[in-house]
Amino acid sequence: MATNGDMFDEFLSERGHRTEAPGWETEYNKKQCPECMGLHDMSAMECSVCGWSP
Repeated sequence: MATNGDMFDEFLSERGHRTEAPGWETEYNKKQCPECMGLHDMSAMECSVCGWSP
């Protein structure tokens, strides 16, 4: 039986929403912040532009 969280995630994903936890994107051997699209070294732990962290 599916949990309420699973059903909610399915409902959102069917409508085009992301349901996985946000994480760093990669672009040209750099980490890219999913919030502001700022580029950082691969060792970055948080965004120095907007302060986002996974």
